[in-house]
Amino acid sequence: MLDIKLIKEHTGEVLQRLKNKGKDAEAEISRILELDAERRELIGKSEKLKAEQNRESKLIPQYKKEGKDMAPIFSKLKELADSVKEDGEKLKKVEEEYNALMLTLPNLPDPDLLPGGKENNRPLRYFGKPHEFDFKPKDHVELCTDLGLIDYERGAKLSGSGFWVYKGMGARLEWALLNYFIDTHLKDGYEFVMVPHMLGYECGQTAGQFPKFSDEVYWLESAGEERRRFMLPTAETALVSLHRGELLNEEDLPKKYFSYTPCFRREAGSYRADERGMVRGHQFNKVEMVQYTLPENSDAAFEELVTKAENLVKGLGFHFRTVKLAAEDCSASMARTYDIEIQIPSMNGYKEVSSVSNARDYQARRGMMRVKRSDGRIEYLHTLNGSGLATSRILPALVEQNQRADGSVEVPEVLRGYLGCSEIFPKK
Repeated sequence: MLDIKLIKEHTGEVLQRLKNKGKDAEAEISRILELDAERRELIGKSEKLKAEQNRESKLIPQYKKEGKDMAPIFSKLKELADSVKEDGEKLKKVEEEYNALMLTLPNLPDPDLLPGGKENNRPLRYFGKPHEFDFKPKDHVELCTDLGLIDYERGAKLSGSGFWVYKGMGARLEWALLNYFIDTHLKDGYEFVMVPHMLGYECGQTAGQFPKFSDEVYWLESAGEERRRFMLPTAETALVSLHRGELLNEEDLPKKYFSYTPCFRREAGSYRADERGMVRGHQFNKVEMVQYTLPENSDAAFEELVTKAENLVKGLGFHFRTVKLAAEDCSASMARTYDIEIQIPSMNGYKEVSSVSNARDYQARRGMMRVKRSDGRIEYLHTLNGSGLATSRILPALVEQNQRADGSVEVPEVLRGYLGCSEIFPKK
């Protein structure tokens, strides 16, 4: 959620930055300012009426003592009570519309981001060199099938297109990747958190995914008065609500968490020829990092998360690039995002395997997450997140980049201790 003070004092700047993100919000901002003024007027009027109620009520004992007629004062109190109730109902309606509009506004992109979408994304650095083969390489679907790692047909039989089954060494390889990520984060001092996979609406609202993107998750039907829940699209949705509604002390920050979860996405599932197999799916595994930090440490925390994601990919020996996203390509709740993109040879390009983002105080305002300074000041903290990493694109890149002419695949050194082998051979 945006700061109403910022909207009021720098309306033009707010409109321009939202425009950079592809959002023409002039009508919404205008209405928000009208509602804010009306809201403040109603609050002020209500406070005056309540103060007058208190003054009149204090006169009752005196009037009784003096034997005065009580009818006028009771009539006045009823009139005041009716006015307070009427204004309260008006205020409720105004605040409902005000909050609904505020919740639909995306986060402001950082001023240094280029406007526009993917066409204005800028690679910042490259690591390693693209793979070259002296034989005709296979794509990951053929490799995973020949090696007996993935069963696509039975995955579709169980759940439809966009699902797959890990088998044998494929399941072990997936688990090895997850363990490599987890062990690395533990060494870096992050706290491992296992979160529920079913979440309440407030989690999606705090993360900035609801109300706008509430149709992009899998909702669970509930009976009677049972709380309605959805399947988490990423562990970030849960992790950024861990401290929802809390006031943390300055010395408690930063808080560094990570979690492994399967992720469930309705919008996933593509029939493009270059996105077959595991590259897009309705369910995939991911380890997610989240930080809660002081505003002045936000930029340093962002660079830390980017470096961590890069180091994980470096450890696997992949060629990759780090890309600074343009304003419109950042998600609605994020102020800045860097993507780590790896090469999957059969796709003739790069695919994102980690997205590191800074929400600034946007999520904290939505979830009322604040920090109390040592001098007593209270302000909103900052939240950041980063994939560390998603496996559904790592595994395809791994088998494609490390394949040999005989159809075998070399296992990256960092995974050999988990798998107990250095290479995987095709099934006989």
